Amino acid sequence: MSKIIQAIRGMNDILPDEAELWMYTEETVRRLFASYGYGNIRMPIVEETRLFNRSIGEVTDIVEKEMYTFPDRNGDSVTLRPEGTAGCVRAVLEHNLLYDGPKKLYYEGPMFRYERPQKGRYRQFHQFGAEALGFAGPDIDAEQIIMLGRLWKTLGLTDVELQINSIGDNEARARHRAALVQYFEAHHDRLDEDARRRLHSNPLRTLDTKNPAMQDLVENAPKLAEYLNDEAKAHFEGLQALLTAAGIPFRVNSRLVRGFDYYNRTVFEWVTTKLGAQGTIAGGGRYDGLVEQLGGKPQSACGFAFGTERLVLLLKEQGVTSPAKQPDAYLVHAGEGATAHAIRLAEGMRDAGLSVLMHGGASSFKSQMKKADASGARFAVIIGDDEAVVGDLSLKPLREGGEQQRLSLPAAIDRIREYH
Repeated sequence: MSKIIQAIRGMNDILPDEAELWMYTEETVRRLFASYGYGNIRMPIVEETRLFNRSIGEVTDIVEKEMYTFPDRNGDSVTLRPEGTAGCVRAVLEHNLLYDGPKKLYYEGPMFRYERPQKGRYRQFHQFGAEALGFAGPDIDAEQIIMLGRLWKTLGLTDVELQINSIGDNEARARHRAALVQYFEAHHDRLDEDARRRLHSNPLRTLDTKNPAMQDLVENAPKLAEYLNDEAKAHFEGLQALLTAAGIPFRVNSRLVRGFDYYNRTVFEWVTTKLGAQGTIAGGGRYDGLVEQLGGKPQSACGFAFGTERLVLLLKEQGVTSPAKQPDAYLVHAGEGATAHAIRLAEGMRDAGLSVLMHGGASSFKSQMKKADASGARFAVIIGDDEAVVGDLSLKPLREGGEQQRLSLPAAIDRIREYH
């Protein structure tokens, strides 16, 4: 007998029991984003490779090591999307969505990165992302951070901390980059392989290293805050004032830089201590230059994303569960003609907006009643030969007590609705 084919490493099945918490989380996110005026956009999973090379940055781990890139049948280089911002901006430009003013958009779906699978990090993972395009002030940065804070509160999460930083504009980063190169060159013998490789191409990423042997070196590196221009300083001060006014605690983390080249000014992360090394649960910031970089007219923009796997994992760690969704009725049936009558009754109840489970297969009434009770349904709807001939049903309460009754379908629907 041949071996059962298994899922590809790092690409996981989400089974029904866990999917309940996923669906609850997804529905909560969609409602919340809509309440802040974000409209849904859905982009392809596969994009031209150059989209990510130009947006994320060619000297990043994602582009260098992690993208699923391959030639299609025309020989064009295409990539399974590793993140959503680039595709969202591409869609906005392609369809001229900013013709009538700024837009707030959100998306969800699978992303792909070839990295070592570990708890909360997989090769196929799912993200929610939100992008606000055409908004220049710190108020939209603050609103997105506040929106995430409300999401954590709505889901019942605790032990989450907000960290923020400003990485300034191009001129400030260029001066800071030169200072970093000079500093790290003077300590070349203490750099690890990644830091040496990026020394002249992307030294800013070294500030985000997780290598314990380099922490002291990084801590004493030149600080980007010392190079910010007046506009960037004012923007960051404005953000802090708005967060303080909204009652959102935060910590300024001067080493926070994020992993994509398109960021400028505000960067932020929501972090937790409950997931070990994978402590970041959401991150984002400004990317005011990306629209122009991808061929559009200059536009301000700000956005964030979070991984659904990591969020669901954190919910489980903190004992958060999805609200129980019990069926209204479990339909028990046996006898000649009972099945056909049971199907008609079940559809009539569903037409009335009730949730109905119908027993499948031949079993005794006793066995079916056990399953009805185990289902969590409020009522058992019983169909035998007598009910099938007359066209009615027997309704037995399973949770609230009371006697079994013979009722018509409309009367049974009214009785079940009394317990909604």
